[in-house]
Parts: sequence; structure tokens; C-alpha cells
Amino acid sequence: MKSKIWLVFALITTVFWGVWGAFIEITEQAGFPATLGYVVWSLTMIPPALVALKIIDWKLEYDTKSIILGSVIGFLGAGGQLVLFQVLSMGPAYIIFPIISLSPVVTVLLSIFILKESTQFKGWVGILLALIAIPLLSYQPPGNTVIEGYWWLALTLLVFFAWGVQGFFMKFANKSMKAENIFFYMAVTGLLLSPFAIWMTDFSQDINWGFKGPYLAAMIQVLNAVGALCLVYAYRYGKAIVVSPLTNAVAPVITIVISLLLYAVFPHTVTLIGMIFAITATYLLAIVEESTEKVDEMDIIDE
Repeated sequence: MKSKIWLVFALITTVFWGVWGAFIEITEQAGFPATLGYVVWSLTMIPPALVALKIIDWKLEYDTKSIILGSVIGFLGAGGQLVLFQVLSMGPAYIIFPIISLSPVVTVLLSIFILKESTQFKGWVGILLALIAIPLLSYQPPGNTVIEGYWWLALTLLVFFAWGVQGFFMKFANKSMKAENIFFYMAVTGLLLSPFAIWMTDFSQDINWGFKGPYLAAMIQVLNAVGALCLVYAYRYGKAIVVSPLTNAVAPVITIVISLLLYAVFPHTVTLIGMIFAITATYLLAIVEESTEKVDEMDIIDE
């Protein structure tokens, strides 16, 4: 990491994703359906995907293995994104994002039980904190008016599992595919789900087609797309064991802080403790996951 360019890319990803998470709900509240918000997001993935292919001289990997891995990663990510848009219409980001940020626990557990990988002590601590954080974050005090019922929790956990499994498959893909190609397949699968999102849209309701509709949505969603592309290069020029904790743990903090300011509320003590546990768990799991991948790479080199 002699060059600090990795830090520039990592900070762009962290800030962009943190701000994106906090403002993603605004267009929904302004009358632009979450399903159409997804469509806008899928379109904003196109320019970064073309830039990524240009950088590798348009050398797309289209062998069977790459197509399958790229499609699985893409559909899990895009499917989770589609569900995320829906769940954010039910509750505030400061409750939802801490749970989703715990998705590395799924990746780590799958690696342990399927790949028979071992994990460090801090990995088990992270898993334990994550298991404690989820019920704390889902706690609803009497008279709660911020979020009702538990359907939002089921959808949030669906995103949590989808992105965790996506991380598991991404471990395989990164050993045989270029990151730019993975990003391209993520963009393509995102677009393929757009017709389904349009079908889900209730066009009988009033839709805001003004600035706070698709135009503001595009400005917000491009933060996610550009952040994802910058993450590719943060990993390329920097150490994953530093980049991953920075983006996985700090971005949700930015989302939480901005979201709390937007809602002008202070979370219940139980929820606040859950947030602290979730952020700590995310940090520990990110370190463990990337440390394991680094050891795997060293083993391959030795062989």
C-alpha cells in the first residue's frame, strides 16, 4: 500500500455508500415507488460497468464458470437490493442497515461449515455479537410508532442472508475472475430484474415524476454504483484486511448518523446497544473474512 490511491477509492466507497443508505428513502417518501427506485438504480449501474470493461480492454470473461458465478453473485445482490427498497418503505434506515451490515456472518459461517475453514477467536466473538445484535435491533418498545409489526424484519433478514451468500460465492469468483467482470455481471443481472420491479409497481397510485422522483433517485443511486466500482479498485491497490472493515463497518455508521439526524430521533437504549454490537460485529467479521482469504491465497502460491 505504498500508494495512497487505495485509501482514496476506499473513502469514496465508504462515504458514498453511507450517504446513499441514509437518503435512499427520500424518493419513496416523496411519492416515487421503491420498485421504480430499483429500476433507476439498475440503470445507474450501466456507466460504471462500461468504464470497468473499458479499463480491461473489453475482455469479458464469458466461459461457463464465469457466467454462472457472475450470475449467482449478481442475482443475489440485485435481488437483495430489490427487497431492500421495499423494506425501507416500512422502517427507517438507522434500524435496517445495522442488521444488513451483519451479512458477513453468513459468509463466515458458510465458509466454516461448507469449506471447513477455521476462524479466529475474534470471528466467533463477531458471530456472537451479531446474534445478540439482531434481536436488540428488532426490539419494539410499547407505543412504538416508528416501525410496526415484524414483516420488515423478515424482509431485512432476507437481504441479510442474500448478501451473505453473495459474499460466499464472491470468494470463489475472485480467484478466477477479474473484479471488473464480476461488476459487469452484477450490472447485467440488476437490469434483468428491472421488468419484475416494474411489474410489481402499482401504477394506479400517484407517482412523482418530478425532480424528487426519478431524477433525485438517479442522483442518490449513482452513489451506490460509483461506490461499488471504487471498491473494486480499493481492493486492487490496497490490502483487503484494511479496506473491508473500513467500508463494511464505517459506511453503516455514516448511514445511521445521517438517518437519525433526518428523523430527528434518538433510538431506544436497547436499539442503541444493538447498533453498537452490530457495528463491532461487522468490523470483527470483516477482518476475519479477509484474513482467511489472504491465507488461502498464500496457500495457493505455496502450492
